[in-house]
Amino acid sequence: MQVDDALLAKLEKLSFLKISDDKRDEIKGQLSEIVSFVDELSDLNTDGVDDNFAMSDTSTQLREDSVKSSQAVSEDILSHAPNSADNFFIVPKIIE
Repeated sequence: MQVDDALLAKLEKLSFLKISDDKRDEIKGQLSEIVSFVDELSDLNTDGVDDNFAMSDTSTQLREDSVKSSQAVSEDILSHAPNSADNFFIVPKIIE
């Protein structure tokens, strides 16, 4: 898959990034390489590979699910947000 100007413009809009004109060709090339690599992964033969395959036979350690909160931590995190209200982040609408 080739990344063209239209797709790059759409990605810019969705990510709220501005790519300078002198970097556009470089970025398109890099994104095309990434997408090509991911496309190659779909060609791998995974027949006979167990769905639960893992590199280790040990299972993930589980912990008790308990709520822990600190008002100071919440306030510190929200203090770095450009816009917040009522302990929530306020973000721009991005759905087209």
